Amino acid sequence: MTARTLAVIAAGLSQPSSTRLLADRLTEATLRALDGVDVDVTVVELRDVAQDVTNNLLTGFPSPKLDTAIQAVTSADGLIAVTPIFTTSYSGLFKSFVDVLDPQSLTGMPVLLGATGGTERHSLAIDYAMRPLFTYLHANPVPTGVYAASSDWGTEAGLTDRIERAASELAALVRASERSQSIRDPFALPEGFSPVGGFGAQ
Repeated sequence: MTARTLAVIAAGLSQPSSTRLLADRLTEATLRALDGVDVDVTVVELRDVAQDVTNNLLTGFPSPKLDTAIQAVTSADGLIAVTPIFTTSYSGLFKSFVDVLDPQSLTGMPVLLGATGGTERHSLAIDYAMRPLFTYLHANPVPTGVYAASSDWGTEAGLTDRIERAASELAALVRASERSQSIRDPFALPEGFSPVGGFGAQ
């Protein structure tokens, strides 16, 4: 099978971060579910490009560092997006990064949505805040979102089950995805093309 690409957005502000921990757990589970597939993973820590995101919003132009992150996300076969929940919704940094993406760039993108918070009270934020955002962008969020409260890290049975279920849903869509192939260099010669004899020349 053709190699697949997986992008991971981690919007945690602290280091170490429970948001990054959840992103890593979701990535590991997805890779297990994609057993037998060669997967190239790129993790985008938004705290590392926070100033670049702000400058992009002010000037309309991404820095080379931010442009690399944007290209990794928009050209992937699948995306894992994890944010801390602040004031009942995704973080400002997470939304600002999404705002600098081309509105059409996530069309058809399989997305696994994850979030972290201090209490279980914010567990519905994935469905009332994150899911509508990605649906608006014509992405394809998997049915299972994964929310991890502080208490979940002490008794992980339920969290592990949600992670494995969501990862399996994402893996199935990534296996079928051809996004990374279709976004490759449009000027590249088609496979089998020979400049002397045309297609299939020996």
